[in-house]
Amino acid sequence: MFRFVHAADFHLDSALRALSPRQAAVRRRESRELPQRLANYVNQNDIDLVLLSGDLLDSNAGYRETAQALRDALASMDAPVFIAPGNHDWYGSDSPYATMEWPENVHIFSESVLTCVEVPALNAVVYGAAFTGTEQYRPMLEGFRAPEDGRVHMGVLHGELGAADTRYGAVSRQEAADSGLLYLALGHIHKRGEPVCCGKTTVAWPGCPEGRGFDELGEKGFYVGTVADNGAVSLEFVPFAQHRYEILQVDVTGREPRQAVEAALPESTGRDLYRILLTGETGEEGVDTDGLQTALADRFYALEIRDATRPAEDLWARAEEDSLRGLFLRELRMKYKAAETDAERETVVRAVRFGLAALERRDMG
Repeated sequence: MFRFVHAADFHLDSALRALSPRQAAVRRRESRELPQRLANYVNQNDIDLVLLSGDLLDSNAGYRETAQALRDALASMDAPVFIAPGNHDWYGSDSPYATMEWPENVHIFSESVLTCVEVPALNAVVYGAAFTGTEQYRPMLEGFRAPEDGRVHMGVLHGELGAADTRYGAVSRQEAADSGLLYLALGHIHKRGEPVCCGKTTVAWPGCPEGRGFDELGEKGFYVGTVADNGAVSLEFVPFAQHRYEILQVDVTGREPRQAVEAALPESTGRDLYRILLTGETGEEGVDTDGLQTALADRFYALEIRDATRPAEDLWARAEEDSLRGLFLRELRMKYKAAETDAERETVVRAVRFGLAALERRDMG
């Protein structure tokens, strides 16, 4: 029996443009600490093997010290480490994987076809391949079959299972089933997927260990696997992110917005990055998002509030007035009904609120 870690898609040195410059700098520093945190986990939990399925670096042209920090962290792991470079950190003559000296316990696959490394202490063989450019059209598992020799055969690739887009190392379910591998460690997809059985091969992708934006929501981490003496594989997901991105939708119809938001929040949000989307009906003044942001900001690592509310129906009733305001509302009501997208409707709503404020000489801030 032995235990392994399967992680992928660190994307060290990502731009993190959605954050303020100060927060982005802090998050980049935290991301550089991720490999050492992972190394500490490996050493403290008796991990025997580490499989890293690519895109550990966000770019081959990133900061040299980031690649050095990755190298030093991997060197400190008390386990052999296998890296399959991906489409962001692809293997090339100028890449950090080729230009830096890497420790003896780290093997970096450097060819776009499968090669293998034996791990005698575990009675295992690890197969892998690398992106050698930003795209990898060649099916890396096509025609491959591991020998039936009583050893544990594992694969590590940066690619997606059953993808329609073949640019990024796509692996078909049939290829996985025909491979004879006990376990296939994939990367590239940042959302964790439940393990899939393709024939006798267990295929999994852990997602990224840290979210980088509101398209990477919820808990992030990696898989810890156990290979039993009878060859069975079991997996456990380990949450590892220091911060989570979350989107919370709150209906404020007939309610005071702050109270509605506070009632919808979970107890602990201090380490998380939230986008709160306000929905429902409000009066003609809408929601004071700036005031709400100020009132709630210290309860989050970062907070963004978006107003997607719509005017209450009784506001449109005033369109029947024989006045400049009525004429204005009639015109905007027609545009609102004709709008085909949420973005178009939001623009009309903003026009209604600012227009009425101007007509009535109210301050909209």
